[in-house]
Amino acid sequence: MNRVNSDKRGDDKMIIQTGMRTDIPAFYSKWFLNRIKEGYVCVRNPYNPKQVTKYSLSPEVVDLIAFCTKNPLPMLPFLDELKPYGQYWFVTITPYGRDIEPNVPDKETVMEGFKELSDVVGADSMGWRYDPIFIDKKHSVEWHISEFGKMAEILAGYTKTCVISFIDIYKKVERNFPEAKSVRAEDRAVIGKAFVKIASKYGMVLKLCAEGEDLAKYGADCSGCMTVHTFETALNSRLEVPKRKKNQRNGECACLLGTDIGAYDTCGHLCKYCYANVNPVLVKENMRKHNPDSPFLIGGYMPGDIVCEAIQKSWIDRQIRLEF
Repeated sequence: MNRVNSDKRGDDKMIIQTGMRTDIPAFYSKWFLNRIKEGYVCVRNPYNPKQVTKYSLSPEVVDLIAFCTKNPLPMLPFLDELKPYGQYWFVTITPYGRDIEPNVPDKETVMEGFKELSDVVGADSMGWRYDPIFIDKKHSVEWHISEFGKMAEILAGYTKTCVISFIDIYKKVERNFPEAKSVRAEDRAVIGKAFVKIASKYGMVLKLCAEGEDLAKYGADCSGCMTVHTFETALNSRLEVPKRKKNQRNGECACLLGTDIGAYDTCGHLCKYCYANVNPVLVKENMRKHNPDSPFLIGGYMPGDIVCEAIQKSWIDRQIRLEF
């Protein structure tokens, strides 16, 4: 194993992401808490496996941990250990059944967990994701509007934000969910207009995730779902974020995505629409390789690894506290 002293690639290492490749709270909470205790994590580059980046998890340099999960319940007993960190939680709750989301817990249970989590971290640190939206005979436009309204009523007061997006037919999605179709522009408009009205009724802003500006005319916030402002509000602090390139997703993403410590093909929910899993067989194989005591989510150090230690420095402006 070879080591180098520093990694100058990227500039988003003060925001640690946990949910763009897998669902760490749902399946790997023990591992994550071990990493917090050890103070560092190692992440293998999914496109260059020999390249490993070691990130400090010290609260001195990690300004915020961003979670994205379909099941926060396994993490709830450990929230005290996360208190030194700023946090933002996206919890994805949709009304799809087991035919679409085979291993996602009962939605009523997840919504109760959402509320419990919000009571601890605050509504400004919580976001509800209702995505991806797709349309078929069982899941009609009218069905989505009705189910969204029921869920919004339950979650009212526990978040100020709901994020939606429409299904993207990535290659992995096409393979695992071949019957899925892109949502027509006219259906997007009907859903967007109705969702904005419902969200407003229950004290939420409806945000779009990488969907352009088409729904802005109905009152949707199309500025991004994980923006600098989102994290500043959660932290109640100004962030001095370096200039950076716009994210690449559809050319529409203005989010501060940060550094993701997860790994592809490791999410046990096995949702049909998932862009992060190739197939269930590979997911199960990878999950068997998981060691909660390893610095890596899957496996460990390998011969020939080139380990770079990330350069990290807090972005928080300690002179300014924000009032929202």
